[in-house]
Amino acid sequence: MEGRSPRWRVLKRVLARRCPQCGVGALFARYARLAESCGECGLVYRREQGAQTGSMYVTAAGSEVFAAVLIAVFWWRFDWTPTQFVLVTAPLVLLFCAFFLPVSQALWVGVEYTTDLEGREPWAHFRP
Repeated sequence: MEGRSPRWRVLKRVLARRCPQCGVGALFARYARLAESCGECGLVYRREQGAQTGSMYVTAAGSEVFAAVLIAVFWWRFDWTPTQFVLVTAPLVLLFCAFFLPVSQALWVGVEYTTDLEGREPWAHFRP
């Protein structure tokens, strides 16, 4: 399956926080802050204003699912008051959001790059 399409390789690269095009350059300048471009191949990660808006939606959806599962598990397991639920689950959801944000940013860079590859954009030159 990997031989037919570069999608899996792009996914592996971005989850490793590497450039989706060459797999060598760093994707992030620092925690949850995308680099401007790849230091190895020069791929620009954000080519336009609002390019990372999709990652915000991915983060929000992932956090909401995590919060719902967490609350359901805690509701089933513990006999707490609503205040106790909020005091315990809110910090856990916030920690999840902080952890998941760079993952969603990386995934979104991969989605945009894969879309550019399939659209045969002139700047997208996948390197195996």
